[in-house]
Amino acid sequence: MAGLKPYLKRSAVFLAASLVLFGVLSLLIRMDVINAYYKQILMMICINVILALSTNLIIDYTGQLTLGHSAFLAIGAYSSAFIQMKTGMPFFLALLCGSVVAAIFGFLIGLPTLRLKGDYLAITTLGFCQIVVVAIQNIDAFGGAQGLAGIPPKTTFAWVFFSMIATIAILYNIVHANQGRAMISVREDEIAAEAMGIDTTKYKIMAFTAGAFFAGFAGGLYAFLMMFIDPNSFNFLRSIDFVIYVVLGGTGGFAGCIVSTSILTLLPEVLRFLSDLRMVIYPLLLIVIMILRVKNVRVAGLLHRKPSSDGPGEGSKDHAAA
Repeated sequence: MAGLKPYLKRSAVFLAASLVLFGVLSLLIRMDVINAYYKQILMMICINVILALSTNLIIDYTGQLTLGHSAFLAIGAYSSAFIQMKTGMPFFLALLCGSVVAAIFGFLIGLPTLRLKGDYLAITTLGFCQIVVVAIQNIDAFGGAQGLAGIPPKTTFAWVFFSMIATIAILYNIVHANQGRAMISVREDEIAAEAMGIDTTKYKIMAFTAGAFFAGFAGGLYAFLMMFIDPNSFNFLRSIDFVIYVVLGGTGGFAGCIVSTSILTLLPEVLRFLSDLRMVIYPLLLIVIMILRVKNVRVAGLLHRKPSSDGPGEGSKDHAAA
């Protein structure tokens, strides 16, 4: 009970802050301070935050490099849109169906591939992403290479905002539960985790499946927002964007991931006035941001290093003990 009260307090504060933020943004939208153009950018930020956090669960909490996360975005987008258009299913149920389909694919792909590590896993997930894109291009029911049009505009600001809040809350609870600690142990030292009796493959598949589920949900929101989707929108370059969001946000940090995603989603729109030149300036800014981030990490590490008057060997032992 002693640990429950701080948790409930944090949850109440988070929920209250979310409601206040939603109220302020909704008011600004109604007053047309945030026009339709900026409203869509705001909605894309919310969708990208869901995608970034689902990628964060795989990369930062289990230490698995995936370059095919956009495949689950595509599966969720096409599945939810196709199901809703063919059956007239309620919007939320269509989103759930698309998410479940994406999670099933995540589980099936995770079973054989997550026994691989490092570059091998990255290349395998990249290959899976390209297979999904090519498969969709050859399915006439999904519109083939021309894309799927006529998707009803079901996604609203309230839907994407509270979906983002729910994703943050659910994933935060996952990573701070026993399952999350097991995932972190896999990331830190997989051999040691196995020696302690942790089924590392199980927790990697769990993270991969959960990440695929939320990516599929974001895909459904994206499809019903854009009202048109095509296979090329989900190629591996989209997955690279998610990896950049996570890396720039910092290891395991929810707040950092949310901030970096918001900035990098907004940045191309801010640079739009530069026309084609923005395609050069944007990657240059990314390089500069990454260099500054690495320098900040190194400076922080030096500042937190414990000074010692002992010899080099003894000082390093004291620091490790601290």
